[in-house]
Amino acid sequence: SYRGRGLSCGTMVAGWDKTGPNLYMVDDQGDRYKGQRFSVGSGSTYAYGVMDSGYRHDLTLEEAVELGRRSIYHATHRDGASGGVVRVYHVHEKGWTNIVEGQDVNELHYQYAKEKGLTGTE
Repeated sequence: SYRGRGLSCGTMVAGWDKTGPNLYMVDDQGDRYKGQRFSVGSGSTYAYGVMDSGYRHDLTLEEAVELGRRSIYHATHRDGASGGVVRVYHVHEKGWTNIVEGQDVNELHYQYAKEKGLTGTE
């Protein structure tokens, strides 16, 4: 058990049922929250900053995937405990599809820097 040791685990549960799409976050205490979007973990504040500035209800799948990718990148780039890869899944009526399978955030760092006319070493 990790309770009381300063560690936390937040889990997102996504699915589709007769009411449509649903998303829940379950925290390390077992509390469940229903919502439209979540970020969990120590880098979540960085991810929320990106999500909050780019989220719209009418995002296309491509736009939503890129917003997720950028959000995860910023969380991992600014928070050393947040991992180093991006995985994005699309949950839909017929199941789920793996869209981004373990993309290294270092690749994204240089890609996003190049888009701004930078090298990524600044």
